[in-house]
Amino acid sequence: FYKWITDSMPETGFDPPHQSETRTVYVANRFPQHGHYIPQRFADNRIISSKYTVWNFVPKNLFEQFRRIANFYFLIIFLVQLMIDTPTSPVTSGLPLFFVITVTAIKQGYEDWLRHKADNEVNGAPVFVVRSGSLVQTRSKNIRVGDIVRVAKDETFPADLVLLSSDRADGTCHVTTASLDGETNLKTHYSVAETSVCQSVSQMEALQAVVECQQPEADLYRFVGRMTVTQHGEEIVRPLGPENLLLRGARLKNTKEIYGVAVYTGMESKMALNYKCKSQKRSAVEKSMNTFLIIYLGILLFEAVLSTILKYAWQAEEKWDEPFYNQKTEQERNSSPILKFISDFLAFLVLYNFIIPISLYVTVEMQKFLGSFFIGWDLDLYHEESDQKAQVNTSDLNEELGQVEYVFTDKTGTLTENEMQFRECSINGTKYREVNGKLVPEGMTDDSPDGSTPHLVTHIYVPFTVFWQTHTELLFLKAVSLCHTVQISYDQPDCLVGGGDPFSHANGNIRFDADRRRMSVILQTPSGGKVLFTKGAESAILPFTTSGEIEKTRLHVDEFALKGLRTLVVACRHFSPEEYIDVDRRLNAARTALQQREERLQETFSYIERDLQLLGATGVEDKLQDKVQETIEALRLAGIKVWVLTGDKHETAVSVSLSCGHFHRTMNILELLQQRSDNECAEQLRRLARRIKEDHVIQHGLVVDGASLSLALREHEKLFMEVCKNCSAVLCCRMAPLQKAKVVRLLKTSPEKPITLAIGDGANDVSMIQEAHVGIGIMGKEGRQAVRNSDYAIARFKFLAKLLLVHGHFYYIRIATLVQYFFYKNVCFITPQFLYQFFCLFSQQTLYDSVYLTLYNICFTSLPILVYSLFEQLVHPHILQNKPGLYRDISKNSMLSFRTFLYWTLLGFCHAFVFFFGSYILMGEDTTLMGNGQMFGNWTFGTLVFTVMVITVTLKLALETQFWTWMNHFVTWGSIAFYFIFSLFYGGIIWPFLHTQDMYFVFVQLLSSGSAWFAIIIIVITCLFPDVLKKVFYRHLQPTSTQKSQVTRGGGVEAQRTRAKCDGLMGNCLQVVVWKPL
Repeated sequence: FYKWITDSMPETGFDPPHQSETRTVYVANRFPQHGHYIPQRFADNRIISSKYTVWNFVPKNLFEQFRRIANFYFLIIFLVQLMIDTPTSPVTSGLPLFFVITVTAIKQGYEDWLRHKADNEVNGAPVFVVRSGSLVQTRSKNIRVGDIVRVAKDETFPADLVLLSSDRADGTCHVTTASLDGETNLKTHYSVAETSVCQSVSQMEALQAVVECQQPEADLYRFVGRMTVTQHGEEIVRPLGPENLLLRGARLKNTKEIYGVAVYTGMESKMALNYKCKSQKRSAVEKSMNTFLIIYLGILLFEAVLSTILKYAWQAEEKWDEPFYNQKTEQERNSSPILKFISDFLAFLVLYNFIIPISLYVTVEMQKFLGSFFIGWDLDLYHEESDQKAQVNTSDLNEELGQVEYVFTDKTGTLTENEMQFRECSINGTKYREVNGKLVPEGMTDDSPDGSTPHLVTHIYVPFTVFWQTHTELLFLKAVSLCHTVQISYDQPDCLVGGGDPFSHANGNIRFDADRRRMSVILQTPSGGKVLFTKGAESAILPFTTSGEIEKTRLHVDEFALKGLRTLVVACRHFSPEEYIDVDRRLNAARTALQQREERLQETFSYIERDLQLLGATGVEDKLQDKVQETIEALRLAGIKVWVLTGDKHETAVSVSLSCGHFHRTMNILELLQQRSDNECAEQLRRLARRIKEDHVIQHGLVVDGASLSLALREHEKLFMEVCKNCSAVLCCRMAPLQKAKVVRLLKTSPEKPITLAIGDGANDVSMIQEAHVGIGIMGKEGRQAVRNSDYAIARFKFLAKLLLVHGHFYYIRIATLVQYFFYKNVCFITPQFLYQFFCLFSQQTLYDSVYLTLYNICFTSLPILVYSLFEQLVHPHILQNKPGLYRDISKNSMLSFRTFLYWTLLGFCHAFVFFFGSYILMGEDTTLMGNGQMFGNWTFGTLVFTVMVITVTLKLALETQFWTWMNHFVTWGSIAFYFIFSLFYGGIIWPFLHTQDMYFVFVQLLSSGSAWFAIIIIVITCLFPDVLKKVFYRHLQPTSTQKSQVTRGGGVEAQRTRAKCDGLMGNCLQVVVWKPL
């Protein structure tokens, strides 16, 4: 079939996308008229971010929901109830399943409707296109590849366009890509010289040009292509790169209008290709929940198999197999024993299936969704200066904030402000420092002897005179002034115009990249000579220098780094006319290559950036953010290890680590630096491991650089991890972005499987943020890429302390109790049903009415646990922040350990036995409970058990509640009252739409018996009193740190009324609450 399609393609004129490595775009869709031309087919310009359509919503959504094990399980149970004769109505399984599926479908449908709405707004936006010699207004979705599009100032580009011309004579324009990568600085884009002169519609219509470029790819910063322009019968080929491509979603700035040809449209644009979903992260609680579900599924199967076997064991006696009052039909006598066994097994499976709590999933989803608003509402996480509040990008990981064991943090912009202030520099071996805007040699003061006030850059003060600098010093200042990508806003009336040195660009910028770690610019001097200015990290510049004060500068760079300054080395190279011709030829050849352009460019850059003359170095200060030291110390006290991963050189990084409290002065600092080989690295790691064992120092710190880390991760992961785990703090310097992610993955996949958190502010931190269990973006000055790819976003590093120690603590205890309580109340619910079978010859008679079976999890017991999971606070937030050690009480998923799970499960079984046998003893043989001597029947017994159960499980949660609000009181007592009121109405009226009404007047009859009331009180107290005693004894004999923190300063535990912030849906309102000690 595929062969037939490909064979028929030349005839149908269809070229499958990405069949070839390049695409050919004819500007203005002027296709060649001669020869047999087959046009390529490209995507239209519609953006589709929605998941569903009107036609596929129901089947696709149902398919996605039934991929969940619990939903699929209840669907199977529901189908079994429809197919065979089961003791309960299909409604008992169908209604809860329908409720869960409907609620989820409504939520997802609404979210998708919002996406459809946004898509229609974007696709219907008006745009101007050159067609048939005139400018035509159309909708964005109608743009085709090859169309010439006109975009005006402050408009966004509707497709990926190759710039043809602008209103400027040089054909340049400025854009901002804030909506793509968050970078707000202006970027300059260029058109080729042959098309930049076409500044009118008629000239555009007459343009004959063809663009050849690569097929669409997601990398925003990579574009390889060439443009062939036909002028006067001659073909001129020009290279195209990222600087020629205007990306969809970017905005035109400081330029009146531009014309561009569409090369990638719709879902093939780079913006759309970056829509890919992040890998789904799952929390430790969710994994525990799935494990518990499997265990309960095992319990269910065991109960069903045991009941089936006991039924046939009981029926082995003839009198029980076919009693006189229940004769078998002919069909039953002739039926297959195996089929009958399977049918009975399925019937018991249906009878006990409510031990698996289907409503657990929907309750957890609601708790996570509603609970996530608290982070955004927290005024302590609001940064007033930048007017930014904390934001939640995913609510699935809320509880994971309470389980973090390792924090991986970037340095620049995360621990520091990312505001660079010039402090010192080294020029031609002489060190200068900045004092009040002046450049002063080391050892001199800023007071000029002759009264003049020489300023930075223009003049340099030296002893006894002020004069223009010698050639080297002047070149250094020129390099610092000209080797950059700063753009001047031409809209500003006081912008810098003229007055500068008449240097001009000869062959554009050689942009910075992470591999070279430097940037360069080739300029033409006023005398016509060509000079290369380059700057970058000292490790990227000094190896390529051949002249200048190399050793002195290296020494000065190390001194700057020890002071915590960020360093940059500056160099230059003068080209002879012959050298420049060779350089220009190599650059143009590499830039016009369609294949392996990146590799060829790297080779050319390496050829150009060599034989450099060293000019000097700069040292700039990046101030620490507020309260960084306190935050790191709080995390350390909470048992969280902090790793700093940075691209800075190791002296700078160590200095900053010491100043921010990451390293202590008393800490033993170990180093794994400048390792050249695997053997050398392994030997150094062994030495470090021995030192850690031999040195009787409480804390060790490790410093490792990127090169040594690569060797350590290659073959010595185990040894490296052993050293790291014995260190209180680790500092990794000279790190590439992917190395950061590798380090996080190494810790994440280690045997202990610790929970990791990564925090950063730049695009280079994205891989680390996505790799960690929890990723946090800082809303800094390096754009919004980190924020967009993170799970949570905060404005400052100091907010991390409250996010983990308070919100993480609360989220974890709430959802841990929610999960355990759900399993507990379902064991209480179904175990009496199992016990009842021993008293009804395993006839599959149900103990509860079908309505009670259906509404137990949906109505009677759902709201108290939901409200608890939204508002519960074991300790006041201020105490949690002031005592970070309390975080250790909940670490390593302690509240969802197997021991805790076993306790709740056994408690459920114990309470279920008390419910059943307490009611059974009360209603034993010859016991008359009615005033007229009548005895209770089967449904009255089941209703008594159910009533005791609803009251007990609700009060059990009340015992667990430490933080009472009016909402807790309302749902706790309201749920019990609702059960009584509902039962009175349900059993007190004959409902015409019910097929049978077994419960008619049963509840009224039950409540009319004083003995029944007495039984309810006795059974509830019997269940809960041992639990109260256990809590009291444990609190006094083995109190946890958390319980000790609940004790008031006055001595003893006493109830107190206190005003506290309402940690709930009412926002920041003040609410009177009661702290209830146990």
